[in-house]
Amino acid sequence: MSAVSAVSAGAVRDGRPRWRPCAGQDVPAGMECAGVEVPVDWSRPRGRTVLLEMARLPATEPARRIGSVLGVPGGPGARGIDNLKDVAGDLTELRRRFDLVAYDPRNTVWRDRMPAVCKEPAATLSVPGDRKAYDALVAAMAKGFDACRKADRTGLFAHMDSLSVARDMDAVRAALGEEKLSFMANSYGGVTSAAYARLFPRRVRAVYLDGVINQTRGFPDQTMMTLRLAEKAFGEFTRWCATTPACALHGQDAGALWRELIANADREPIPVTSAQFGKGELTGAHLRFYGFDPDPGPDHSGWLAFAGSVERARRGDGSGFAETAIGNARVWTMPGVLAMTCADGRGYTGYAHMRQVGRQVGRQARQQAPNLGEVFFDGLGCTGWPLPVVNPPRPLPVRGLPPMLGVGSVRGDYAWTESFTSMVPGSVTVAYDGPGHALYLMHKKCPVRHATAYLTDLTLPAPGTVCPAE
Repeated sequence: MSAVSAVSAGAVRDGRPRWRPCAGQDVPAGMECAGVEVPVDWSRPRGRTVLLEMARLPATEPARRIGSVLGVPGGPGARGIDNLKDVAGDLTELRRRFDLVAYDPRNTVWRDRMPAVCKEPAATLSVPGDRKAYDALVAAMAKGFDACRKADRTGLFAHMDSLSVARDMDAVRAALGEEKLSFMANSYGGVTSAAYARLFPRRVRAVYLDGVINQTRGFPDQTMMTLRLAEKAFGEFTRWCATTPACALHGQDAGALWRELIANADREPIPVTSAQFGKGELTGAHLRFYGFDPDPGPDHSGWLAFAGSVERARRGDGSGFAETAIGNARVWTMPGVLAMTCADGRGYTGYAHMRQVGRQVGRQARQQAPNLGEVFFDGLGCTGWPLPVVNPPRPLPVRGLPPMLGVGSVRGDYAWTESFTSMVPGSVTVAYDGPGHALYLMHKKCPVRHATAYLTDLTLPAPGTVCPAE
């Protein structure tokens, strides 16, 4: 349950929310809470329902109020209300003309209520080398999904796709009494945004997209974009290491040592023990996908740690990579976590599809990102998914959609966001010249200024606009 609770406020009555002062700690002054009930299964509108919590900060200049701006959180499963609490102080200019509204999506409700069995990894995630290994992974994941589905008492397991989440968004819009919706989306919220635009294009007033994934082009495509940027950062790392005596790989060819480590781990995985996740193995795929962080960190602390981890791993001690690699490999086989993405087409349709991606995108990844080229892990956990993929990647019809504003970090998610905004004529994506992800949630002032101007006046900055690093 969120620290800001809407339970006492009740649900919508007579088509309007029953707003009450929010209870809980660290609540911004003036924040009000309510709830809206939505069908668990939108194909059965009179069936079982789930209560979604909402919060709002009313416009401070009500006589000049334009409408509401809804926050669309990422994750999936992040708490929109917590996001609003955190950034309310940064959005005071936007709040002059708008009610700032947040909600906790059904993903959040599911995360709070999912049975324990849904949190148990169903397999040890690694890239299947042949059909037999792939079929074994399918069987293990199918068993895990089946156990999770049987234990689910909410009915949500089968209805976590982004089309359902988008329909919930429209229920929030209707409850707010808005003819059209303005919203700010971050990260996986881009998948929800695309689903909403697909279903309700005439109900979109304005969309601010901050570091969003563009699911319409497929997850391997987005992974490839990330790899290109990460490979560029890896080149920066090797040049930094060559001129920095404190780097554990200084005086050696850091790139060659990393590639040698990956090749050796592909032939003979490195046994490791994670304090949090227990025992596991590091394959080359684990290292390529989870080993290197493009963000150097304060005073290059992240890259110093990475170089030290590489040096120790070359001697058989992979502990520096254990928490991230094993942790992610476990999370991406947890049925309850995967239920929030598999119906959006994150997985592969079968062994032949996985092989096709390996030949096409995988070859491209190895050519353009030789130090980091791995594309399989994103979707392997969804093998064995027992339900239809109701929201598969496909082109987004853009007729009727307004120009959108995107912002992304040139070190990470700019390419994702730009691939989304480029679909909609007249849209602009601002480049943030520094590291980061979901920048308005990181309290970056320049992106917030552009978002405020756009959402208020529907004016976009000039193409090519850059926000300096803060």
